Amino acid sequence: MDQVKRTPLFQEHEALQALIAPFGGWEMPIQYPTGIIAEHRWCREQAALFDICHMGEFLYEGDLDAGGMEGLFTFSVKSIPVGRSRYGFLLNKEGGVIDDLIAFRLAEERVMVVVNAATIANDFATIGSRLTGAAAFTDISAATAKLDLQGPLARAVLVRFFGDALGSIPYFTFTECTLLGAPAIVSRTGYTGELGYELFLPTEKVRELWALLLTDDRVRPAGLGSRDLLRLEVGYSLYGSDIDAVTTPLEAGLSSFVNFSKEFIGKEALLRQKEEGLKQVKVAFKVASRRAPRHHYDICFEGEQVGTVTSGAFSPMLGCGIGLGIVTPEMAAIGSPITIRHERVTMEATVCDLPFYREGSLRK
Repeated sequence: MDQVKRTPLFQEHEALQALIAPFGGWEMPIQYPTGIIAEHRWCREQAALFDICHMGEFLYEGDLDAGGMEGLFTFSVKSIPVGRSRYGFLLNKEGGVIDDLIAFRLAEERVMVVVNAATIANDFATIGSRLTGAAAFTDISAATAKLDLQGPLARAVLVRFFGDALGSIPYFTFTECTLLGAPAIVSRTGYTGELGYELFLPTEKVRELWALLLTDDRVRPAGLGSRDLLRLEVGYSLYGSDIDAVTTPLEAGLSSFVNFSKEFIGKEALLRQKEEGLKQVKVAFKVASRRAPRHHYDICFEGEQVGTVTSGAFSPMLGCGIGLGIVTPEMAAIGSPITIRHERVTMEATVCDLPFYREGSLRK
């Protein structure tokens, strides 16, 4: 996209631009003046508001089979009931992840696809090249804003402002409604491990919604830094770090989001990988101290490198360093001792299962 889509914070608060870092050509708030740890804690205990306007949204209109939509992703689009959404992947021929995304079944022949910010242009071109002329496919990113309200009190906040109907949305279900006089979609999804909602509405209305939600004392803004920490604590993968175009869903431990009973580009490569056996696999680990592992640190065993850290941080909820990585299969057993190394930094760690943090309000 040629048009850069900036967030409400960036547009209206120039004094905070020092807190904004470029990512894939977009502008995103890393943190607010309260800081990453405070924002993280607020999301775990109250309700945090995330400015996620940078995400991409596409609209597909047409027959799902004839237009080619059904063969695009690792999940079946036509089996998604209207009013529900589904997570999965857009793959290349080698089975690598072009992007992870969520499809929203708006109607029998109408689907909204939400993609990562840094991959919008490539996703739109790739999907468009795989569709037929029998369908309409439109990039609606510039016209669509998105805010995430996440935390155990998120439901109570939405009900206060918009009524009881939004409080009854089941997990991974959405409703089309009117917010502030504008057409909107409110879905019960998120990226934090807490009870949460994603609110899509026209770009011209987002500042008003942002300001309204922040009038509730239970709501505070949170940035990209706390969002990354929250998702890591519950073991969610980050595109560009834990998954990418050379990593398959099988290697990333995400095979549950691959439907092998349907056709999709990359399926043959995944089936071949299953038959031959994986040469690398995802692993989660806890550090035996408060030190934080970082992306690209080495994972070692008995002095030899056996893998690489893909995501790492200090976990406020666990009080220790945690991380995800890619290792050789023999090192993936729960309880395996490993060493994280980078230059003069060394930290002992143990392979563990996911999620790291298990007390979230996600399904409450």
